[in-house]
Amino acid sequence: MTTATLNTPVPAPLTQSEERTWAMLAHLSVLVNLFTGVLGPVVALLIYLMFMNRSKYVAYHAMQSFLFQLVVWYGIGVMWGIVGILSILIVGIILIPLACVLTPIFLLGMAIAPIYGVIGGVQTSQGQDFQYWWIGSWVRGILQS
Repeated sequence: MTTATLNTPVPAPLTQSEERTWAMLAHLSVLVNLFTGVLGPVVALLIYLMFMNRSKYVAYHAMQSFLFQLVVWYGIGVMWGIVGILSILIVGIILIPLACVLTPIFLLGMAIAPIYGVIGGVQTSQGQDFQYWWIGSWVRGILQS
């Protein structure tokens, strides 16, 4: 009795140019949030999943971009929501000053995130390494273990 062998194609490794392009696109996925509000991390995660076994360089930059966007976009949204809910439900007028202080911080974070992503995209397209503050070394540690 013979067994049939499955011929599964092994994807070719990426060229250096392709790695730079996909790493750049992973960082630029932050711009998708400007149009959709929340889909930028999904794009970065898809790039990570597509290339995690083909390029450590692309995987590293895509995961960085994914986590950075989660922290910035969803983190800011959650914090804003908590302040809003607390101000409505609990002490309303007392938390309004807190909301006035935090809102500019949230808006600044939302304005800086796309700029930071574009800087990462430009640097990776030129073959340079790029690390988001705090997130880059954390991701490097996760992917190396």
